[in-house]
Amino acid sequence: ALAETIKVLNDDDALELFKGTLPGASSSFVEISSSSAGVRSKALALVRNAARGKASPGLDLIALALNGKTAGFEKVIKLIDDMVENLKKEQAADDQKKEYCNGQLDEADDKK
Repeated sequence: ALAETIKVLNDDDALELFKGTLPGASSSFVEISSSSAGVRSKALALVRNAARGKASPGLDLIALALNGKTAGFEKVIKLIDDMVENLKKEQAADDQKKEYCNGQLDEADDKK
């Protein structure tokens, strides 16, 4: 999914979209304004076009985040960070339990 996302971002359509958002040399002193909703809708159209006909969970996630009205990836990133912390704690507990079990097995083997 990550490779497909990178492929989409490196696509010529994405390059044209990004070039269109940058001001040209002749308009360097002209203020350019574009609404967040307009940029979001262009990006969403690009992502949907790239995902057409393919099963791509990564692009679907990006489209879902772009389609959201108030929040982007902040909530998802926080959930992932929380999950990573929880998994680290569980891994530490599992390591301690494994050490204890190995010690008990060695003790039982020594008694035989």
